[in-house]
Amino acid sequence: MKQISYILFIFVCSHFPNRLMAANFDTLTAHKLLQLVAQQQVAVHPHFTTGTFPAYRTYHFNSPKADDNIFFTGLIVFTLQQLYPLVAQTDKVIIDSIVKRAKPAFNSFKNKTGRNTYNFWQTQPSIFFPNGGWLNWMNRLMALPDDMDDTVISLLALNTDSTTAQAVHNLMQLYTNLHNGKMIHNTKKLLKEFQAYSTWFGNKMPIDFDVCVLANVLYFVQYYQLPFSKADSAAVNVIKKSIEENYILKNAVIISPHYQRTPVILYHLARLMSLPGFHALDNYKSSLIQLAQNILMKPSTHYFDKIILASALLKWNQSIPHNFSIKIPPLHQFFTADNFVFFKANMGSILPLPFKNIFEKLGIGEFDYDAPAYNMVLLLEYLLLQEQYNQIQP
Repeated sequence: MKQISYILFIFVCSHFPNRLMAANFDTLTAHKLLQLVAQQQVAVHPHFTTGTFPAYRTYHFNSPKADDNIFFTGLIVFTLQQLYPLVAQTDKVIIDSIVKRAKPAFNSFKNKTGRNTYNFWQTQPSIFFPNGGWLNWMNRLMALPDDMDDTVISLLALNTDSTTAQAVHNLMQLYTNLHNGKMIHNTKKLLKEFQAYSTWFGNKMPIDFDVCVLANVLYFVQYYQLPFSKADSAAVNVIKKSIEENYILKNAVIISPHYQRTPVILYHLARLMSLPGFHALDNYKSSLIQLAQNILMKPSTHYFDKIILASALLKWNQSIPHNFSIKIPPLHQFFTADNFVFFKANMGSILPLPFKNIFEKLGIGEFDYDAPAYNMVLLLEYLLLQEQYNQIQP
């Protein structure tokens, strides 16, 4: 991990002016965070698409490698647009600029036939693990299909029209468990009968459930006020059962193979449940809040896990415990924050049980992802949500 820290520290030193490098936890305001995010957006770079934000993947203790993907850029744009009403006018200008520069980049990750679905990696040509050395020999053989997570995140970031949203939702109905006889084999037994969405738009790919992906799809459906389908109801039921059986705590790796960790699952659920008009999970709100509070107050909980758990509580309109505080760290810690993993590329996720369990316990084919700009956006979100909560409360 020292190699990661060094490389990312060199990156930040070479990309930020001295006046911002001097920022510390006393002066790193929401405005400066936005400035830092904007400065990370790629203009010209040999390894990243113009308009995206740098992301890195690490396999075990190897050095991090630049990974040109649309996932983190989509999340950054989507989150900033959510926060838009909470920032000052000068910061709205920064967000507008970020969004404008980012939008053309999505074309490089769009389905190469022109269909309105999106891939994690570039599609023209297809790339399998960018800068992956021998892995790139399999660019054609192993090219991943488009996936529902990147698709809905990208469409939300692009603020797509309702007609396109409805067409993509119709397409999603063809990629569900039990459709055309295909059945999931890599999840908990109690979830196998639900006709929920698979992660992948791929006819040859095994069915794969991920509760965070399902939460994002449901957010997309609710945001665009699309008629609830059978698959949408099944997705809700997968999430409900995962809460009822405590899978989100005890079996997070199984029910969310691409995110894998309870704090990240809670963050996704809170984001979905905070969307106006979505009430399907209201009965589980109190238990989710209690779980988030319990993890938040553990001394061992990672700094950025605390950030997303605190944001989750605020999204549920809950105050942060009085004996808890989050200090804004020195700037360099955003680039040396070891062990915070929001997302994993998991090559073993589609394997049937028990092989999936074996691969995951050994960490075979798992790549941890880091995007410093997204970490900053997560902190920005917390600061703005806390400020909003303080203003609303008497």
